[in-house]
Amino acid sequence: QVQLVESGGGLVQAGGSLRLSCAASGRTRRTYTMGWFRQAPGKEREFVAAITMIGGTTYYADSVKGRFTISRDNAKNTVYLQMISLKPEDTAVYYCAARTSVIIVTTTDYDYWGQGTQVTVSS
Repeated sequence: QVQLVESGGGLVQAGGSLRLSCAASGRTRRTYTMGWFRQAPGKEREFVAAITMIGGTTYYADSVKGRFTISRDNAKNTVYLQMISLKPEDTAVYYCAARTSVIIVTTTDYDYWGQGTQVTVSS
């Protein structure tokens, strides 16, 4: 099993920035790809970004390209999501996810999920 714990959420004004962290523990050698998703009230969970832990290949949703950056620290088994130029529509619960495959997918076909961290962007 793999446990994922997110941190770094909070309340920020539009145009501000936040950095989310996701620390993985347990059988982390099985986590070949890690991603971030978000879910706003009344909406489906949507893909934000993903990264392969070996090689560091990244992929982003069009809505966050140029504003969000996903990165990893393999020594710490941690993935980060740096968010800048935040907009009110970025408000959501952000979830970290991991999958035991080197293939990045934008669906929710991930094997492990964190509990989520709230990001609220005020206008």
